Amino acid sequence: MSIDDRPTPSKPDDDPWLWLEEIEGARALDFVEKQNRLTLQAFGGAAFERDRDTLAAIYDRPDNIPYVGRRGGYLHNLWKDAANPRGLWRRTTLAEFRKPNPAWEIVLDVDQLAASEGEDWLLSSISSMPGSSRAILSFSRGGSDAVTLREFDADTKSFVADGFTLPEAKGGVDWLDPDTLLMSSAYGEGMVTSSGYARTVRLWRRGERVDRAQTILETTADHMGIFGSVDDTGATPRAWIIDQIDFFNYGIWLRDEAGTTTRLDLPTGIWMQAHGDWFAMKLRADWSIEGRTYAADAVLGISLSAFLAGSRDFTLLFEPGPRRALQGFFWTAGRLVLSILDELKPRFEICTPSATGWSRETLGGLPQIGVVDVWPLDRHSSESNGDLLANVQDPLTPPSLLLIERGVESPTVLKQAPKTFTAAGLIITQHEAISIDGERIPYVQTGPATETGDAPVYMSAYGGFGLAVKPHYNASLGKLWLERGGTIVQANLRGGGEFGTRWHDAGRLAGKKLSHDDFAAVAADLVRRGVTQAKRIAAQGGSNGGILITNMLVRYPERFGALFCTIPLIDMRRYTKLLAGASWIAEYGDPDKPEEWDWLKTYSAYHTAKPGQPYPPILIATTRRDDRVHPGHARKMAAKLQAMGYEAWFYEPEAGGHGYGKDNKERAGFEVLGYQFLKEKIGWRDGEA
Repeated sequence: MSIDDRPTPSKPDDDPWLWLEEIEGARALDFVEKQNRLTLQAFGGAAFERDRDTLAAIYDRPDNIPYVGRRGGYLHNLWKDAANPRGLWRRTTLAEFRKPNPAWEIVLDVDQLAASEGEDWLLSSISSMPGSSRAILSFSRGGSDAVTLREFDADTKSFVADGFTLPEAKGGVDWLDPDTLLMSSAYGEGMVTSSGYARTVRLWRRGERVDRAQTILETTADHMGIFGSVDDTGATPRAWIIDQIDFFNYGIWLRDEAGTTTRLDLPTGIWMQAHGDWFAMKLRADWSIEGRTYAADAVLGISLSAFLAGSRDFTLLFEPGPRRALQGFFWTAGRLVLSILDELKPRFEICTPSATGWSRETLGGLPQIGVVDVWPLDRHSSESNGDLLANVQDPLTPPSLLLIERGVESPTVLKQAPKTFTAAGLIITQHEAISIDGERIPYVQTGPATETGDAPVYMSAYGGFGLAVKPHYNASLGKLWLERGGTIVQANLRGGGEFGTRWHDAGRLAGKKLSHDDFAAVAADLVRRGVTQAKRIAAQGGSNGGILITNMLVRYPERFGALFCTIPLIDMRRYTKLLAGASWIAEYGDPDKPEEWDWLKTYSAYHTAKPGQPYPPILIATTRRDDRVHPGHARKMAAKLQAMGYEAWFYEPEAGGHGYGKDNKERAGFEVLGYQFLKEKIGWRDGEA
């Protein structure tokens, strides 16, 4: 836990731990190696190895659900297990998939490829061409966001000789025709924004040097990035180009078959999807047009050709409520499917446009409690007959994968995930805490039916970027926390998207502190209700949740017994200068603007931490290959806390990207190390509630 390096005296405004931002710097790697050794010595050992292997075996089970997408008549799946830790790209038919033990055809063995080429390859994504066996495969090294692109033929199961290839960069491509790609990649001189994403959308023709590819639209370096996608649902092929100004604002362009590019006359704070001659869009703010005002979070629909001709006769397809919010939408076979949370209960509505108007119906046959996710089976809209997949689960019920044929038939079960822990005697309850300003903060509690007042509690939350967190079935927490007598709590903080833009904005920018107050309020409510004591509460958060956890450390230390902070964002003074950090200014603010630094510094735990406080023990963990949130955040916070004399531990495996590992065993080890730390520090021995 202790460190040998101490900061070099410097000017007061300098960061004395800046050298830890050198990802591959010799001095920084020496720090990491020493920290890893100390942490593994303290929390590794026989118990760690036992639980890691138990969890890895769960992740590697042959009866886990193989999630699929349909391309060209085949169901495709990327499968990982102990024998194939990097994964197999494989395919089968729907008829075969319905069988208890379907036969799979292996398209690509990623482990074999990585070994033969001596590279740390993981297959990140597949961009296939409709009606063809050709695809562009995205390979990352160790799970990073940056990828190398290579053309592959699924029928011959080989890379295409002299095919499209692109060296490592963030971004991707889509097929415009068999010999032309629509490329949104940061590869090349001057092609990257300050956020690290693509600055141009280019046409890349077969046989052409990539630096000669025609730029069809370019954004400015201060925008987050630009990307394009090909749409073949219209009468002729077309491309949509999205100039992402910041995380929540977009300029939207349509490029027709003739190559004419037109910007749609829409507010920037919207998101839209088109299908054939129709499009739907969700508003982020109130919008007044032609004498009518539509509320934020409403969904509007209109004919695309009519809109381009000047019509603004929108149809209101979804109207939000105070605790009723849209979570997303998608088109399939001419129908628009809306995903809704109504008081945190899942609802799905279908809107179908025609020349005479829009019809509406409810997607039936699905549970109205728990977690329900729905998406199209087909990866290409032009190949879809409307088949949908649904995933149904809750904290005590493992997922079921359902098929809804043509989107109208009664759901049928395709696959059922195994029960990976014993749920006997456990119950799920919903509660609300009252935050510092009186707002009601929902949370879900799963654990023993009988309260002891001393429960070992694992708390988690996110509270950012308008993302809703849902109470999924969690194999690792179920096996290693619930089954052994513990309780888990998941909180729905402001900053998330559970109740729409109002809820998100309340926990954004200067309001981010309220999101942290919400989490602290839930911890206090658990004590008030007699569930546990503060010293028995362990909390974990990652990425944006890293800000959350470090603020629990410095602002609410008395409410927690131990904290686990993963792949975290922490230093809010320098975050915009580190990797993708500039892309998050719309969520947090710009520290280079004095008026915004005034609020950012209030939740920059790297700056507010001070010696002599009752901080609980904390483990801060990241990965070296995380090229989204810089590992320097975690390194510097651990070093600073240790220099102040606090019990702060650090762990950084080499691979994993913005995640916990490149394979199931690495992921299991990362998680179990955190559990071992949390259990020890809250004084809990497995089985003793």
